[in-house]
Parts: sequence; C-alpha cells; structure tokens
Amino acid sequence: MSHFASKVKLNWGADPDELRGDATKIAEHTRTTLQQQGIWDDWDCSAKAGEATLRTLDKKRTKLLIKDSISPLPLHKTLVLLDNLSAYEGKPHYDHLRLAIANSLVGSISNLRFGPEVGVGKAKPDAPVLQPWLNVVSQMALDIERIAGLDWPEARVFLSDARRIDEILEPKSIDAVITSPPYPNEKDYTRTTRLETVLLGFAESMKDVRDFKKQLVRSNTRSVYKEDTDDEWVSKYPKILSIAKAIEDKREELGKTSGFERQYHRVTKLYFGGMLRHLSGLRNVLRPGAHLAYVVGDQASYLRVMIRTGQILAEIASDLGYEVLRIDLFRKRFATATKEELREEVVVLKWNG
Repeated sequence: MSHFASKVKLNWGADPDELRGDATKIAEHTRTTLQQQGIWDDWDCSAKAGEATLRTLDKKRTKLLIKDSISPLPLHKTLVLLDNLSAYEGKPHYDHLRLAIANSLVGSISNLRFGPEVGVGKAKPDAPVLQPWLNVVSQMALDIERIAGLDWPEARVFLSDARRIDEILEPKSIDAVITSPPYPNEKDYTRTTRLETVLLGFAESMKDVRDFKKQLVRSNTRSVYKEDTDDEWVSKYPKILSIAKAIEDKREELGKTSGFERQYHRVTKLYFGGMLRHLSGLRNVLRPGAHLAYVVGDQASYLRVMIRTGQILAEIASDLGYEVLRIDLFRKRFATATKEELREEVVVLKWNG
C-alpha cells in the first residue's frame, strides 16, 4: 500500500479534467445502483440496511481486517464503488481514483482511529462514501493543475527489502539518504494500512500478509519467523546482547510466558541485525561524501528495559566505516511506565568511501 501510494503521488501525468469527469460519472453510476437497492449515500440509511442484501468480503479477507474497522453498510457502498471503478482500469488516472478511495476509507468512512497506534473507535452504522471520495479526487486534480508546465527530476519507487538495497540500486549512485526506519517495539506497521490493503486487493490471504512482513526489518514480535537469521549479525555486539539478556531475565523474573513475550529478546537482536544488514549493503551504493540521516527513537516497550536506539545505531554505523557526524535531539517523550524521558533523535552520518 505504501509503494502504491508513493507511486501514484509521483505520477503528475493525469489530466485533471478527465480525472474529475470520470469520478463524477462513477459517482453518479454508484449512486444510482445504491438507490435501486434502497440506499441513499447522502443521509443515514442504517435503519433500512437490514432490508437490503449487503455485499461483504469473503471469509479469508474478512479475517485479515482489524475487527469492526468498517461497518457493514459503509463497506457495502465502498465495494459497489470499487466495482464501478473497475470499468476504468487502464486509464492513466485509474490508480489516482483508487488511491482516493484509500484516503477516504481511513479519513471518514471507516471506524479506525490513530492515537498513535491504529485502533477502532465508535462504530458508524452508516457513513457517506461518494462525497468524501469526490472531495479527495478534486484535491488531487487541483494539485496537478498547480504544477502544470513545471519540470521535476525523475523519481522512482521500489517495492523491495531495505536490507538488500545493494541488489536494487546502482553502485555509487546515491548522494543522500533520509529516512525514519521502525523502532524496536510492538508496532505492526502492516496493521496501519490493513483496511486499504485488503479492499484494494493487495492482500487476499494471510500468506500475502506474511510475504509482506518478510520484506520488513524485524521490529515487532508479530513479524518474527523461525527462519530469521538477522540476529546472527549482531553476535559480536555486547551492548545489544546485554539488552536482549536483560529483557529475557526480566521476562523470567515476572513470569511472563506468552508466545509474544518469549520473543521480546530475540526481536531486539533481529532489529539491530536487520539495520546492520541495511547499513552494510548501503555502503556499496553510496558515493564518497554521501550524507545520511536516520530518525529513530528510544524505546522501553519490552518489559520496561531501555533501548537507546540512536546510540546503538551510531555505534553500528561507526563499526561499518561511517563517520558519525552528530546525533541531534528531535523531540522528547515522557514514558509513564519507566518515568524516563524517551529521546527521538536524528543520527547524522557521512560515508567517505
């Protein structure tokens, strides 16, 4: 989903008038279809929803969603809209129209809330679908009009694994890197975009989701697999091994026995091993003098054992031959569990070649 959104946002070739025109036609067709079913999108029809046969997802795809993330009637209307939109596949702005649906789903149609973790708020028995979607399409068309006639450098988006970056990019082709990788915590990033991922057809089974997760740096226990070996890359880093041992000792002391809790110490090693693999492979594609900035944060998610992420990544980078220019404080967060300040930092590096 992230790859799809990035690719569409970099495509400025759509005709704004055609984009608006086709969206209007699709909305009118969808509105007519719904009204024939006794459903009006402009006001709450939840009281009459039981009289209509509502469309839904099959069991496999339903199982992938966060429970109650979207109510039955808004889901039905969204599926009808997606059906009508499918007739426009192949048009230059087809993906723009699909991305607008993803935006509307998260913004107003679903029951999702973010604070900062993804969760489910108060259920909406009904919610408008067509007008929010048209509003997003209209904003897209306006954005494209604003940059008409201007020149932009070429941009490319790769759907791949950052730990294998030297297999994707040309040697000595990169002057700068700026990114915010995951931190070692229990945030499953695939859940953040799960609703859009499923409804737009990027995942149809749990196997699809597992395949996505296997391309990610391991940062939470829901993305750890038996065959993972990134932890072997940090076997010579006593600080990381010490943190992992402290987490496991604390788990045993507290008598925590769940499957996830048993993985806390391992995911810590897997995370730093994955980041080491990334930084190691990255050296081959950097030009001498390249600058890098990594936004990372301290964490105490694993049984309150403090992980100073920025400091450890700086040490790993230094061992790999990077020059650590500085670690800038970006902001602080107070952790109520540990009563300590958690730092979010920018680790600034230089590759001298």
